[in-house]
Amino acid sequence: MRLCPRLSVMFLILLCTPFAVAHAEKKAEISQDVMTEGFLAAHPDLRWRSEGIKAYEAKNYSQALEYLQRAARYADKPSQAIIAEMYWRGVGVPQDRALGYAWMDIAAERLYHEFVVYRESYWEALDETQRADAIERGQAVLAEYGDDVAKPRLEQILRRERRSVTGSRLGFVGNITIIPFTGPLAGSGMTLSGDQYYDRKYWEPKRYWQLQDEIWKAPLRGRVDVGGVEQVDDAESGKDTPN
Repeated sequence: MRLCPRLSVMFLILLCTPFAVAHAEKKAEISQDVMTEGFLAAHPDLRWRSEGIKAYEAKNYSQALEYLQRAARYADKPSQAIIAEMYWRGVGVPQDRALGYAWMDIAAERLYHEFVVYRESYWEALDETQRADAIERGQAVLAEYGDDVAKPRLEQILRRERRSVTGSRLGFVGNITIIPFTGPLAGSGMTLSGDQYYDRKYWEPKRYWQLQDEIWKAPLRGRVDVGGVEQVDDAESGKDTPN
């Protein structure tokens, strides 16, 4: 018997899909219409999360881990959470629960509810030796993937890519018409306005992080009710095993 959150790993995968909002309750989202190759090149957090999830679903776990780690370097909390689950369950990697906790602790640093639930359930399942190991080894993960260092990586790209199109730090794009050659609208004959594609919530770092908070339901007052955890057998938990 072991402790696990009332969530399955596939629920976590669905929850982390960047092009759709898995939660019926979620209202904030990134429009599918803007998901061109150019947009994803400027948003490596979304690009590599998407590629990582595709590889995971194809059971190419080593490639999934590589792609998700790329996304994680750009402060992508969902990717960090999936990596945590991979180590926690031993999916495509040797099972390492201390390292799994370290990754989930970083995924939960903005207090997004689902990730906090996972983190707290992990902690409950560790013994004292594993907890000490997780804290010690987590320092290196935090130094490479924590928000203090990962957010600036993405912010630099967002600012650079937006300026490369507008040619101005003022960022006026109202008269630009975008014809998507890739993404959901490719070949449809539909176009995007500059105001839609270059909406400030996608390109201005402060607004982009606010959008992420809205999507993932960050708590308003810095606390999360993690709810309960339940004891389940591994056979009942839907544990993934690599091919």
